[in-house]
Amino acid sequence: MHVETRLKVMERMYVHTLVDSIRHYGQLGVLDSIIEEKKKVQLSMGKKQAEQFGITQPENVFTVLSDIFNCTSWEIKRIHHGFQAKAKKCTLCAYAKKAGVESPCYMYCLNPMEGMVKGIDPQLDFKVEKTLWSDDACVVSVTK
Repeated sequence: MHVETRLKVMERMYVHTLVDSIRHYGQLGVLDSIIEEKKKVQLSMGKKQAEQFGITQPENVFTVLSDIFNCTSWEIKRIHHGFQAKAKKCTLCAYAKKAGVESPCYMYCLNPMEGMVKGIDPQLDFKVEKTLWSDDACVVSVTK
């Protein structure tokens, strides 16, 4: 099997594993509490996690994670006092919808990214404008 094919299979398996965990947490009725607990950890460990990925600029949280996980592609646009990140498609969101499970957006994407962004610069405001779960794009504004 070629390396590219192997990598694509591993990416799909990873997404399926995340979707499966959302399914199980939802069925057990603990998804919201797990998301809340994980967010606390993600916010407290964001700086360390960004360092582990070699990320030093807030906008690079979006681009580097896109490159690593190949789940979505974020477009970065400069706005007053910061930037806006926008994604028009997401493999994780699409698979979760097909599987009929609850949204994976905050647990596996938005909260970890918020942790890293705020780990790099605690003064930044991380605002989720909309997500692909309920809209036509995922849009995050990061401002001072």
